[in-house]
Amino acid sequence: MLAGSVYYLNFSQNTIKDLGNKNTSLYKQLKTVDFELKELKNQDQYKINEGLKKDIKNTETACKDSLGIYNRITDLRAQSVKTADLDKQFAKVLDNLSKLNYTSASADLKTLTVDIVKQEESLKAIAGSVGQQTTQQLANVPINNSAPGSGYSQQKVSTGNGDFIVSVAAADLNSTRVIVDTASDGDCRDNCPALPLATYVSRSGGFAGINGSYFCPPDYPSCAGKINSFDTLLMNKNKVYFNSSNNVYSNVPLVYFTGNTMGVRGRSSDWGRDTGVDSVIAMQVLLVSGGSPTGADGGKAARTFIGTKSSMVYIGIVYGASFSDAGAVLKTMGIENALGLDQGGSTALWYGGYKAGPGRNIPNAIVLVRK
Repeated sequence: MLAGSVYYLNFSQNTIKDLGNKNTSLYKQLKTVDFELKELKNQDQYKINEGLKKDIKNTETACKDSLGIYNRITDLRAQSVKTADLDKQFAKVLDNLSKLNYTSASADLKTLTVDIVKQEESLKAIAGSVGQQTTQQLANVPINNSAPGSGYSQQKVSTGNGDFIVSVAAADLNSTRVIVDTASDGDCRDNCPALPLATYVSRSGGFAGINGSYFCPPDYPSCAGKINSFDTLLMNKNKVYFNSSNNVYSNVPLVYFTGNTMGVRGRSSDWGRDTGVDSVIAMQVLLVSGGSPTGADGGKAARTFIGTKSSMVYIGIVYGASFSDAGAVLKTMGIENALGLDQGGSTALWYGGYKAGPGRNIPNAIVLVRK
C-alpha cells in the first residue's frame, strides 16, 4: 500500500484520532508517548545532553517503525488474517515506548516483525472462494514454467531464485479488452469512494479482474486527510484521465492497452492524454521490460501484476516473492512486459470468483472484458 509520507513520533492530531477510533488502548498509549517526548524536548537537558538526544532519536525511530508495523498488521487484517496476538504484541511495544524504554521496545519490535513475516508468508496458502489451502498442498502443485494459453491456472514456476506459486488468468487480446474502472467519476483527494473487486468486474461486464494502483486506505494512520485517494496517472473506461494536473509520481512506469497490444512507457510523464486507447494505468515497479527482469528488490510478499506476451494478456499474483523474484518468474513464463500493481491488504484476483482476496475495497481496478 502507498505509505504516503515518512512519519516520526510527532504525530498529527488526525493520525492520533484515527488510531484512537480503531483502538482506544493504542490511542492512549500513543498519546502518552507523544506527550512525554514533547515534554522532554522542551527541557534544557534535551538541548545539552548528547546521550539523551541519542535515546530520544532512537525512540523516535522506533515510533516510525511502529507505524510501518501497524500498517502491515492492518494489511493482514484486511486479508482476513486473525491478528489478535499481533495486536497484543504491538500494544506492548507502545507501552514500552510510552515509558521511553527504547531497548525493550526495539526488542519487541524485532519479535513482532518476525511473527508478522510468518503470517505474511502463510498467505502463500492462497485464500479464495474454495477456502485456504495448506502449505503442504501447495508444495504438491506441479512445476509448470509456461504461461497458460487461456483461462485460469495455479502453478509452480521454477527459477534461479527458487520455486514460486503463481495464480494467473490469461486471455487473448484479439477477443478481450483491458479496461480500468474507477469508483469515482473524477479526481478525488479525500474520503473517496471504493468498491470490492467483484463489483468492478460485474458492473463492467467482465470475466476477470485484479486490483489496480497504490492508494491510501482508511485503515492506515498515515492516510488521514487523503483516504482512498491515489496519485498516479490513470484513464478509466469512460475515457476520463485522473491526476492529470497533480501527477505526483510522474516518473513511475505506465502501461496502456490498445487493440491487441500493451504499450509501455518508462515514465508516465512521457505519455500524453490519448483517449483513443482502451486503458491507461501508471504504477510501480516495472517487473519485466522487453523480456528482461528489472532487477528491483524488496521484501517477500504477494506481488500482483499485469503483463503481456505477444497478443496475450495476463493478470495474476506471484506469492512469497520480492520484486526481482516476480520478474524472474514472469520472464521464465515467457511474459515480455509486466507492471506491478498494488498489494498487501488490497490484493485481489477474480476469475469466476475470488481466486485471492477480496481484501479491502479499492478505488480502481483492472477488468478483462470480452469484445
